[in-house]
Amino acid sequence: MQPATTQPTCAPDVVPASAKLRARYQRREPEKTVLWQVVNGWLETFLDMAAQTYHGGLPYYVQNELRRFLDCGILACGFARAFCSECGASMLVAFSCKTRGVCCSCGARRTAQTAANLVDRVLPDVPLRQWVLSAPFDLRLPMARDATLLSAVLRIFCAELDRLLQRLGEERGIRHGASGLVASIQLFGGSLNL
Repeated sequence: MQPATTQPTCAPDVVPASAKLRARYQRREPEKTVLWQVVNGWLETFLDMAAQTYHGGLPYYVQNELRRFLDCGILACGFARAFCSECGASMLVAFSCKTRGVCCSCGARRTAQTAANLVDRVLPDVPLRQWVLSAPFDLRLPMARDATLLSAVLRIFCAELDRLLQRLGEERGIRHGASGLVASIQLFGGSLNL
């Protein structure tokens, strides 16, 4: 694989040299974490056991997420080389997996980017309310495996919320209120369960 090369510009000299040294990039070394070591050491055994225990084994997207997690942040799995033409500094930045459930680093970055985009570019400066739908256990796996079913449940939930807000608005004398909804679907729990 050929490494990509980018040419960022140096930061202006308004920042003290000591601050520049402290802000230097360091690779996060995911292979040293307990989660990475456990997944790396036991993934195939776990997948074989799941295939024998559960009808059809684990869904493909779960297997794919776990395998991509093992490549995240590992230089041997791909990287970009960043080079500054002004100061001559060069560094290697490992590719990330960009998964949403297992990888703590990519999940945190995606959460922060999504929240910043919503606050800065999407949501108006008006009162907001958060609603959470937790599906019954019997529906969770079918919804995760069937995008059509998941979309239908989400559409029904959003329609019912809109209907509720319209009714509450009318009770308070607001006749032409409009609601806007942003949905965020989370398939993994805190213990990496589906």
